[in-house]
Amino acid sequence: MIASYLSDLGLWTWWTIGFVLIAVEIVAPGTFFLWFGLAAFVVGALNFIFGVDSAIFGWQAQAILFAILAIVFAVIGRRMAANKGPADTDKPNLNERGASLIGTVAVLTEAISEGSGRAKIGDSTWRVVGPDLAVGERIIVTSVEGATLIVEAA
Repeated sequence: MIASYLSDLGLWTWWTIGFVLIAVEIVAPGTFFLWFGLAAFVVGALNFIFGVDSAIFGWQAQAILFAILAIVFAVIGRRMAANKGPADTDKPNLNERGASLIGTVAVLTEAISEGSGRAKIGDSTWRVVGPDLAVGERIIVTSVEGATLIVEAA
């Protein structure tokens, strides 16, 4: 049954499978199906070279080669992705807004009483935790816990 289905598609079998897998990769997150799609394209290229009815490159050999290439490509792709660490940058806390505020001096807009208050930094108002201070006092951000800034008097 498999042999007749593959022979009915002819030379385009593996290219069709490759395109389907790449389409699945576009829809699905990650890069898992990409490697399977590339393996199918390689087997499809070899299928064009050897021909569909080749005694050496029958559908069984094609399926085994596809499985081997898919595993090899997936391992190589995973290693390439693992070796690519975060890029060095002059703004390491760019996507961590709270962490980028450490060392910032601000003015309290709501007094810190019983350990909690508010301060305006830039265009945002932040919840701050620290020693009791009056409205208008200058504070400095020393650390961050979630969306709360830990402050002390400046």
